[in-house]
Amino acid sequence: MTTVLIADDQPLQRFGFRMLLESQDDMTVVGEAPGGAEAVHLAAELHPDVVLMDVRMPGLDGIEATRRIVATGGRTRILILTTFDLDEYAYAGLRAGASGFLVKDAQPEELLAGIRSVASGDAVVAPGLTRRLLDAYVHHLPHTATEPDDALDPRLTSLTDRETEILRVLGQGWTNTEIAERLHLAESTVKTHVGRILSKTGSRDRVQAVILAYDTQLVRPS
Repeated sequence: MTTVLIADDQPLQRFGFRMLLESQDDMTVVGEAPGGAEAVHLAAELHPDVVLMDVRMPGLDGIEATRRIVATGGRTRILILTTFDLDEYAYAGLRAGASGFLVKDAQPEELLAGIRSVASGDAVVAPGLTRRLLDAYVHHLPHTATEPDDALDPRLTSLTDRETEILRVLGQGWTNTEIAERLHLAESTVKTHVGRILSKTGSRDRVQAVILAYDTQLVRPS
């Protein structure tokens, strides 16, 4: 059973989400939060598998609430809900530690699939879309130097050459199947490498690994 906390300042929106989620045999809503501060408090108290997190809420917004929940190091994962199309909050949410994002007008089956994916440890955002999203908002990255630094970023030092290569192409939006085909590897081998990359770099999921590839300049915006 996947436990979900709904964080949204609109009562009707929360009601709709609850009705949808509780129609599923494998999901249950453990709480509702009308704001970010309440979401942080309830996440600490209830330890839900997934927080369905709105971005624009009064007081503490969804981005900062996401950052605080993720910072606890618990198992709770965050699925950001953003408004129409890709906006700056989607990137900020992913950077804060969310495992993905969906547009609020997504189809019900897309929302349900997204929650299940996040709960299982996967990222919701498709690799190609992740690349376009990061390219669009790469100016939000904190640049610490005007020129590339030849020194290897500490987060990459434990990676093997093959793992570094795979992290680079993850950042370019390649799927596991594409990596296997283009690098002449078994897909099971690719999955093993990706798992090791996540473990060694402390990345929560594939999306966070892509952000790392940008942060460390393994990948540059097109």
